[in-house]
Amino acid sequence: MSSNTALSSPTAASRALDAIIIGAGQAGPSLAGRLDAAGMRVAIIERHLVGGTCVNTGCKPTKTLVASAYAAQMARRGGEYGFSAGDIRVDMAVVEARARKVILDSRGGNEAWLAGMSNVELIRGHARFAGPDTVEVNGERLTAPRIFINVGGRAAIPPMPGLQDVPYLTNSSIVALDTLPRHLIVVGGSYIGLEFAQMYRRFGAQVTIIERADRLIAREDPDISAAVGGILEDEGIAVRTGADDIAFRQDADDVAVSFVTGGSPVTVVGSHVLIAIGRRPNTDDLGLETAGIRQDERGYITVDEHLQTNVPGVWALGDCNGRGAFTHTAYNDFEIVAANLLDGEDRKVGSRVPGYALYIDPPLGRAGMSEAEARKTGRPLLLSKRPMTRVGRAVEKGEAKGFMKMVADAATGRILGAAILGTGGDEAIHGILDMISADRPLDELRWAVPIHPTVSELIPTLLVELKPMDD
Repeated sequence: MSSNTALSSPTAASRALDAIIIGAGQAGPSLAGRLDAAGMRVAIIERHLVGGTCVNTGCKPTKTLVASAYAAQMARRGGEYGFSAGDIRVDMAVVEARARKVILDSRGGNEAWLAGMSNVELIRGHARFAGPDTVEVNGERLTAPRIFINVGGRAAIPPMPGLQDVPYLTNSSIVALDTLPRHLIVVGGSYIGLEFAQMYRRFGAQVTIIERADRLIAREDPDISAAVGGILEDEGIAVRTGADDIAFRQDADDVAVSFVTGGSPVTVVGSHVLIAIGRRPNTDDLGLETAGIRQDERGYITVDEHLQTNVPGVWALGDCNGRGAFTHTAYNDFEIVAANLLDGEDRKVGSRVPGYALYIDPPLGRAGMSEAEARKTGRPLLLSKRPMTRVGRAVEKGEAKGFMKMVADAATGRILGAAILGTGGDEAIHGILDMISADRPLDELRWAVPIHPTVSELIPTLLVELKPMDD
């Protein structure tokens, strides 16, 4: 249905509800459940797949693929542990089927959950605003005093020369790949691109990463970027940074990607290309301008600290509001809105401590500020750093790559941020994340008695080793 058709139906049937949720991604079903329990009549509208990015093309399938790649890699390393698994061959059809089952099971679970809500109706269709309190879908007009936009995001596809003339993959299409690329070229050296680069190298493909910036994951500190680059290169992945003038052309059955780095032209020819340079919100064709809902220059819906838009009675949650780009931040958006709307609380998105993980192997767990961000505050700082070669648990597992790092405020005795690039880093970081969230002093964690042998047991040691940071 075109936008013109949707907005030119003044005679469409109209129905009044208590709330409308546009999008059944991470925040949507959970919010529907709370509103249902409060006795509200709710319509949740989904034009594609229930569960959103996480369930269908993001966390669920990608971490399933990461697990398969990890298993293959550990089997290859059997000799280090005293066993032999023989010749390791990856069956991509089985790998893809395993990921697909996780997707279908998760999606089905969400659909069954929504179906069990007595006051909630799941409507399949493309919702568009016909006014500040009115949404049109499938020729019907729905009105409600509360409308929640939860439409998520998708891969950003840049206007690079020749890109539209060649076949390419995004994070959505690559998870359905059931054959092994001969040579996968990953354009983009950030979180999504690096995860796919490593997993496909472990599946057996030749892999090249091409990144515009002068280092991988440029938002991270330089020492983390360098360590991650080293981990990937050790596995045989070619990393090309500082790439300008990236262009594409067909080369027989392959794709040639050309670029300039260090003043010299380079061409890499691969069987498959993955475009992983960022995300954009799914705010196109929602009729936001009809409702007067403001967006920024990138298309993200502008919200305040309570996640309300400039239009009374309209909220935006998840990836489409630009206030977080993760499943856990989308879920926290739901928690904030539900607490404020239903529980009489005053929760604000600005109180959220940033935390996330990069799921290469070993993973990177991050909490709070980076070292660079902390330096910009001008505060007196404390810093400590410990290689994973000095973490007993990592050595025992034979997975001692990476390091742990912490930065703290010397005046207040509070942890500002930390990074754990190492085995279990995505789990161990939570002890630090909790301390930052609770705003508790260093000594409270310093005198905890952690379990041995774990990665987390070295966190008090990091605290003891904090020293004044050099300027």
